[in-house]
Amino acid sequence: MQKATLSDWMKLLTLASVVLWLSGCGINNIPTYDEEVSAAWSQVLNQYQRRAELVPNLVETVKGYAAHEKEVLTDVVEARAKVSQMQLPDDILSNPEAFKQFQANQDALGSALSRLLVTVERYPDLKASQNFLALQSQLEGTENRIAVARRDYIEAVKRYNTELRTIPGRWWRDFLYPESELRENFSVPEAMQQPPKVEF
Repeated sequence: MQKATLSDWMKLLTLASVVLWLSGCGINNIPTYDEEVSAAWSQVLNQYQRRAELVPNLVETVKGYAAHEKEVLTDVVEARAKVSQMQLPDDILSNPEAFKQFQANQDALGSALSRLLVTVERYPDLKASQNFLALQSQLEGTENRIAVARRDYIEAVKRYNTELRTIPGRWWRDFLYPESELRENFSVPEAMQQPPKVEF
């Protein structure tokens, strides 16, 4: 048996150093960031669910004061129904069409609620109702929570997608996590990209 030379020991030491360096070089980033995306997505869904649960009470309260605003109330009820009835596929975060449909339904509900709140301005008795004021406050708080949850989700997806698309994350994905897919992200609806018109 041949004795190990200094050169052999140096090669072994170099190989061990490379293995140790690689093990601390982002090998766990992909599953860690994927879990962050999943957690942030759950929070988005929780806040949207909270909003959907407020809608029936809000509609009933407004209906008592503004019965002839049926079109606006119908829009809100229909938008909520679309949100509530949508079946989310397991792959929604990596399925562009399903994600786009989810966002469109949620945007439609948000838009219908905004129109409803503008309509309320015509009814001073409704605006003074304690029940309505409480619901309006809860809805405003929920909209703020939705904005924060979406922001956190957007950041988590950005970090995750960047990891999958840059080195060394691309290598780790190819080598250890081939099932990892880029995640979908929220976009700003075109209607919201238009600057508001101000008239004096």
